[in-house]
Amino acid sequence: MSLIDEKVKKTMENLEKNNMEAYYVEDEKELITKISQLVKENETVAFGGSMTLFETGVIDYLRSGKFELLDRYKDGLNADEIKEIFRKSFFADSYLVSSNAITENGELYNVDGNGNRVAAMLFGPDKVIVIASVNKIVKDVDEAIKRNREISAPLNAKRLNKKTPCAKVGHCMDCSSQERICNEYTLIKRQGKKGRIKVIFVNKEIGY
Repeated sequence: MSLIDEKVKKTMENLEKNNMEAYYVEDEKELITKISQLVKENETVAFGGSMTLFETGVIDYLRSGKFELLDRYKDGLNADEIKEIFRKSFFADSYLVSSNAITENGELYNVDGNGNRVAAMLFGPDKVIVIASVNKIVKDVDEAIKRNREISAPLNAKRLNKKTPCAKVGHCMDCSSQERICNEYTLIKRQGKKGRIKVIFVNKEIGY
C-alpha cells in the first residue's frame, strides 16, 4: 500500500474515533453513488460554497430534481434571498460541503468569510456530508493553517475576484482588507452526535 493510502487510512480511522463516518471513493461516479446512498430523495438539501462540489458534479446532481434544494447559486437571487437560504440551511436534512483541510488526527479545519458554511457544519442540519480530495489531508493543525494561508485562501480570493493582498502575491498577508475572506476559523475535533458528520474522500486532486 502506498504512502498516500496509509495516510488516508489513518485519517479515516481517526475520523471514526472522533464520531465521524468516513468513506473513500476513487472518482466522481463512485462519489455520486455514495451520496445517493446517504441522501434520500425528497430530502431538504443545502450546500456550502465549494469548488469541490462543482468540480465533482455534485451540484449538478443536487439540481436533478430529486431533492428539495436550497440553491444559493440559483439565477436571479438577491442578497436578501441568499441570506434567507443561509438561514433555512440550518433546518436541512442534509448539508453538503467541503473542508479546507483534514488532519491525520481526524479533525476538520475551516476558514470562512461570513461564517454560514462553518456555522451549518457545527450545528443545525441533521447530516453534514463533507466531500474532500485526498490532497486536503494534512499532518496536523499547524499544517492545516499553513495550507489555508498558502493554498486555500489565496486561490479562493483570486477566484472570487477579491482585492486582497493574497490574491496578488499568492500567500496570506494577514490583511485588514474590507474584502478579506478569512474571518471565522473553526476546528472540529470531534462530533458530539455520532455519525452526523460524514466525510467522503475522493482519490483525486480537486478543489482548494
